[in-house]
Amino acid sequence: MTPHFFFPTFTTKPIKVGLTKTMAAGVSQQKAEMILADYKLACESREASMIARKEVFMGKAKFGIFGDGKEVAQIAMARVFRDGDHRAGYYRDQTFMLAIGEMVLANYFAQLYAHTSVDADPASAGRQMTGHFATRMLDERGQLKEISKLKNSSADISPTAAQMPRLLGLAYASKLFRLNPKLKQFTNLSLNGNEIAFGTIGNASTSEGMFFEAINAAGVLQVPMLMSVWDDDYGISVPKEYQTTKGSISKVLAGFQRSPKEKGFEIFTVNGWDYQNLCKVYERAEKICREEHVPVLVHVTEMTQPQGHSTSGSHERYKSKDRLAWEKEHDCIRKMREWIIDQGIGSSDELDTLEKEAKASSKGAKDSAWKIFTADNNKSQKKLMALLAKASENFSEIADIKKHLEQTVNPERLDSVKAAKKALRVLAGKEIDVRQEIIEWVKVSNKENFDRYNSYLHSQSEWSALKVEIVPARYSDNSPLLDGREILQACFESALKRDPLIKAFGEDVGKIGDVNQGFAGLQEKFGELRVTDTGIRECTIIGQGIGLALRGFRPIAEIQYLDYLLYAIQILSDDLACLQYRTKGGQKAPLIVRTRGHRLEGIWHAGSPMGMILHSLRGMYILTPRNMTQAAGFYNTMLQSDDPCLIIECLNGYRLKEKLPDNINEFKLPLGVPEIIREGNDVTVVTYGSMCRVVMEAVEDLEKHGISCEVIDVQTLLPFDIHHSIAQSIKKTSRVIFADEDVPGGATAFMMQKVLEEQQAYSYLDASPLTITAKEHRPPYASDGDYFSKPNPEEIFDKVYELIRETEPNRFPELY
Repeated sequence: MTPHFFFPTFTTKPIKVGLTKTMAAGVSQQKAEMILADYKLACESREASMIARKEVFMGKAKFGIFGDGKEVAQIAMARVFRDGDHRAGYYRDQTFMLAIGEMVLANYFAQLYAHTSVDADPASAGRQMTGHFATRMLDERGQLKEISKLKNSSADISPTAAQMPRLLGLAYASKLFRLNPKLKQFTNLSLNGNEIAFGTIGNASTSEGMFFEAINAAGVLQVPMLMSVWDDDYGISVPKEYQTTKGSISKVLAGFQRSPKEKGFEIFTVNGWDYQNLCKVYERAEKICREEHVPVLVHVTEMTQPQGHSTSGSHERYKSKDRLAWEKEHDCIRKMREWIIDQGIGSSDELDTLEKEAKASSKGAKDSAWKIFTADNNKSQKKLMALLAKASENFSEIADIKKHLEQTVNPERLDSVKAAKKALRVLAGKEIDVRQEIIEWVKVSNKENFDRYNSYLHSQSEWSALKVEIVPARYSDNSPLLDGREILQACFESALKRDPLIKAFGEDVGKIGDVNQGFAGLQEKFGELRVTDTGIRECTIIGQGIGLALRGFRPIAEIQYLDYLLYAIQILSDDLACLQYRTKGGQKAPLIVRTRGHRLEGIWHAGSPMGMILHSLRGMYILTPRNMTQAAGFYNTMLQSDDPCLIIECLNGYRLKEKLPDNINEFKLPLGVPEIIREGNDVTVVTYGSMCRVVMEAVEDLEKHGISCEVIDVQTLLPFDIHHSIAQSIKKTSRVIFADEDVPGGATAFMMQKVLEEQQAYSYLDASPLTITAKEHRPPYASDGDYFSKPNPEEIFDKVYELIRETEPNRFPELY
């Protein structure tokens, strides 16, 4: 067969060799040199994996997971990966990242060692374990770079198939850039939507629901998503017959194959050891995907995994001798070597030379990365050692601490901190200079280690939500009184007019304007590309939003009801909430997730799982407006920021009347600033959202009985009362009640910890703090179900009354 190759601009340099045999027809000198460069790169990647495994077993690293056996397919895929394209893959794509030039071997080893330098490990600054890749899409200010001219990789996550929802969004962005003329101006983000979103996944992970949901959505949306499945027949120890119907994901998805009459996927199957055909398949797949915006699945079969799943175990435990022999025979690098020799592209001696060079370069990269890593770690330790030496002159215990630190093999930063703190215990109460010097060392270390390990939970840029300029709502005599839904509608309309990159979507959001009419009529005004319906698929609705936000859009993704958030909580938690953190500010996705909840009817439509949300979504802001005007102010704020957030509207507030601010298009509310919605002197009641109205009804009755309540709407749970204003209220009233609709120990416990511990408000209390919550079960159907399951005005009245009666029993006689 005559070889045929398509080689776009590529990062690996041609290998200059003297060819010793007559090459097969159609292989030019230039192509031969590029093939040999590919071979050397594959060998370097394999060698790096083998070295990394040894480093783990030597105790220099914690864990290793590698892309062995996938090298040749990844090189073929890299050949068609262009500037502006995006990757959403998983932890075996090291060869691909090396091939596109977005990682060098030293970066690979720096991540293995958890080097906290962004320069050493650009993907995560040591925050992610080896094999988790990302490019730095933001500049030093935190602003998106000219990503249309870069090769981009969205930040990997470990949960299997969890890259799929984001992949859908990355591809969907290209569709919008191509179809919406108003987006042509954003050439820094896209060049006419010509960019492909490349996805990779292991065959076993295609069993996950997220994979099927994303594949279906991609077929519906017809987006340029090129999906590669690396199939080595196993998922750790579990073979394919336990994983996939018919043992083949391409057979399972055959019904997705497009036809002349029906849209769908283009599906290819190719062996992972067949370099020649891999190059052909990816050339064809890329052309279809990029030009026609048709999703493509490339099922790469007969792959191997020479080092097993990871350093956690050996694959010899579960693979038969026949299978291991087959894997050795069909190793992709071995097969590529045989093909190169057979085609006369290179001789055995020449390939031996390339393999030796690959080993040397891999070892050199490892040695360099380790040297830089240890030197960086040792900087502060050297200073501490000098201080310990000084202190040990008079304290033998500190001499022992110093000796122990000196003898520690491959010391980490924690070893130095432990030693310093042990020394300070010995020096406690001693008025000597060295004690203060060690204290200063600890302070500096704490500051530096916060930056290394704790920074970027939220945006630290000038566009942080906490830095947005606040604009109060303005009213006049002509401000109309409208339904809450109309307030939101006016807010969203002004936003869509203001910024063509704002995009709203979700179940029923388009044609009918969402189930509560917040977007009513806006699809008709702005078009289906701006306000869009989706299928019933919460997980990939969020993924759509993440991908769009990564590519510069300002998406508003709607989850129809708060209870349905559970369908998407994993993606929100593992991908969106930790994105800035796990890239140390290298990527951001300022997605606004819109939902509604709290009080309604029935077990699956009345949930308030706030504790779950608060604990799972650190890294997102959680905003809980009590009415739609407050919600509009938060939308305006977040659309000016680069932080992701969840905004929970009050489900029973859409038809309540509110005044429309004259500046609905620009007024913005601050985050983390509670509002006193009723002043009082006897007890502070802290609440939020729909509970504000319930509490206000109760406190009006309490006022009639001589009890004055100060009611505070926290407005946002994350961030929570950043100025500690609630403590000031408790200082006045000496009593506090935390009320919400979550289960006992949920958001009320969170608020209590923030106020009593963090704000130190416990010292102002004259009575035990009290929580008022929903019952532990979900609310049953109908009004009675709601009343007897969630806090009601009468319950609040009774509990406040009893709290006051504890100190004034004569004034407030027993009620029951």
